[in-house]
Amino acid sequence: MARDSQLAFAFRSHGGKRKGAGRPAKGIKAGVSHLRRPALSRHHPVHVTLRSAAGVPSLRNARLFEKVRLALAAGRERFGFRLVHFSVQSNHLHLIAEAQDAHALSLGMQGLSVRVARAVNRVLARRGRLFADRYHPRALKSPRAVHFAVRYVLLNARKHQTSAPGFIDDCSSAPWFGGFVRPDELAFGAAQTRERWRSSSGVEAPVVPAQSWLLRHSTRRYGGFDIDDTPGTD
Repeated sequence: MARDSQLAFAFRSHGGKRKGAGRPAKGIKAGVSHLRRPALSRHHPVHVTLRSAAGVPSLRNARLFEKVRLALAAGRERFGFRLVHFSVQSNHLHLIAEAQDAHALSLGMQGLSVRVARAVNRVLARRGRLFADRYHPRALKSPRAVHFAVRYVLLNARKHQTSAPGFIDDCSSAPWFGGFVRPDELAFGAAQTRERWRSSSGVEAPVVPAQSWLLRHSTRRYGGFDIDDTPGTD
């Protein structure tokens, strides 16, 4: 065989850039990108969404939610990560958190995810992944962004029509939020939720107070909101 022919011989390749290459996405639809996450400033709170896997019962089920809330409380302040607000819906969690940097956010979310997964799997006597994919973070870089993200998270049950008018969503940290425009005594269920939590856990709140300027001052700048408001899509 001629030398030129040998050089022209083409070997079959099993790699390279082609349609369908790489690890398949998990869950019903393509999940969160696995590209390197962007840098995060400690001055910017983060809105995090975490979705449960297909087939997992509603996380708002009373038996499951209490375990989820205990798990969130146990990991609310670790590794430079702070959980300030949360909302638990049937198949996903919304969190507002602060973190020293992207690494602290990653460690904190890993710890929370593991705690919640173990707690839920123990109740359901199941094994395997609880969450469909990686968490999705969005940095909140302005008072306006923070205001609407907090409103969206704490009132998320209104969007999904899973809470009654006049009642606080007890599957969220809304009972511990002081920025609603209506008095606490007219936010029905808030005081009772706080008392049940205090007596069962011995801990004052499952979340920690905000430290970042944006989270502490966004409500003051843009005004409060009512517990019966319905947030738009995020």
